[in-house]
Amino acid sequence: MRKSLVYTKTGDRGTTSLVGGTRVPKTHLRIEAYGTIDELNSYLGWLCSSLKDESDRGFLQKIQHRLFAVGAYLATDQEAQTLNPTVAIDAETVAELEAEIDRLDEKLPALHAFILPGGTQHAALCHVCRTVCRRAERRILALSETTTISADLLAFVNRLSDYLFVLSRKINLNEECHEIFWDNSCK
Repeated sequence: MRKSLVYTKTGDRGTTSLVGGTRVPKTHLRIEAYGTIDELNSYLGWLCSSLKDESDRGFLQKIQHRLFAVGAYLATDQEAQTLNPTVAIDAETVAELEAEIDRLDEKLPALHAFILPGGTQHAALCHVCRTVCRRAERRILALSETTTISADLLAFVNRLSDYLFVLSRKINLNEECHEIFWDNSCK
């Protein structure tokens, strides 16, 4: 069996194909949206590779699989191609993420001030993932101004950044690293 080529040369002039065959510039909002999801997924892979907690790592890997579905959803030109049902994010997926946020959050101390991103290296990387997730959300919202995007997909990406915030706090707590609260006097 012959190995497929990694390079196709079809993008050498600055365009790429969506699922369905439509060619768009690589700077298109749709490409920015799923490209940022891909970037987030890469950072999550980095985070997973360094976490010791099996439960957290397993949940993050499940999210990584779902982010592939999000990327496929965003890469599909639904005017040219019927959306594959396997790439849909549904209300159950959002509810599962919310349940995990609640499970982690109930073990954390209440917040009474903003915290600085950081703490342990794992928690700091979690904050990087959170901010990339927020950027992905902004890209998807910009795309939604011209293309219909599933409300459940939008909710999933929004909750994912919340989950990453709570996970960063849990990591700091587990690794006995005190959170640094924002000194709003900036002194």
